[in-house]
Amino acid sequence: MSCIMVLAESRQGNLRDITFEMLAKANELANQMNLKVNVLCLGKNNESMAKNLSAYAYEVFSIDDELLANFNSEIYRKTISKVAQEHKPSLFFIGHTAFGIDLAPSLAHELNLPLITDCIEIIREDSKIVATRQMYSGKLNARVLFKEQSGMMTIRSGTFKPAELKLSGNIVTKPIPEEFKTGHASNFLGYEEVPTTGIDITKADIIVAIGRGIKEQKNMPAVEDFAKTIGGELACTRPVIDAGWMPKDRQVGSSGKTVKPKLYIALGISGAFQHISGMKSAQTIVAVNKDQNAPIFSVAHYGIVGDLLKIVPMLKDKIKEMKAGA
Repeated sequence: MSCIMVLAESRQGNLRDITFEMLAKANELANQMNLKVNVLCLGKNNESMAKNLSAYAYEVFSIDDELLANFNSEIYRKTISKVAQEHKPSLFFIGHTAFGIDLAPSLAHELNLPLITDCIEIIREDSKIVATRQMYSGKLNARVLFKEQSGMMTIRSGTFKPAELKLSGNIVTKPIPEEFKTGHASNFLGYEEVPTTGIDITKADIIVAIGRGIKEQKNMPAVEDFAKTIGGELACTRPVIDAGWMPKDRQVGSSGKTVKPKLYIALGISGAFQHISGMKSAQTIVAVNKDQNAPIFSVAHYGIVGDLLKIVPMLKDKIKEMKAGA
């Protein structure tokens, strides 16, 4: 039976969010195409991951081996290719992550599948699959139509919203082929974590983001205090990073992180497409900018035209007043 196959991505035994984002889109398309969703899980001690994934797929193919405990493109490619050749998926989803970018091109070549990278939308149109990907750092959206009935896509993190499903997928345990266990040209050495502030803005429910409108570093404490008052995390655009006022892990946009908080407050951010691509999926967007024609207002649910340095203190006082009266 043809299927949509999703490659689960994990790190150190934990499934990553991109896996559930891909499964949500895969199930949506599968319902339209009368297909099943299968998920492939590679790792070591996979039992809990496979059980978790079984709620999102028709079948979970679990391959459990010490060699798969950590990502190795060579071993993963050979193992995944073997399973894919057996089940011949109509579509194959892989995360557009460091993991997927390393793996997908060689895997697609081995499986003789067309590959579309960095997809931000996938739809079924006139019985064909159409994928949208951004090009030239987001300046251009390209719609790509698969000529064939099968293909591979890498999916940008944060593009699709995970959905709670309650399927009862069958877990199929498969061994890693013996011939893949020796003769490797590459070996996994270890993880080196990039130094961070310890805060993951992709998990935040409330984000206060600042742009060029902050003007000077001496104005930072005011917005930091505001973010603290409303229980939010502080983020920023690239110019703030380049100025050295905030660490790289707080940047939102095409060259930073993609976020989907419940509330996103953009302060002094004009709204270049590179930034909007990283925050447009927020549930509620509030923008403050002196320029009433700033592009950020095109995606904002609520907008305030004014100087953030005057608006922020007023907002903070109003929020304190509301909290006191609650």
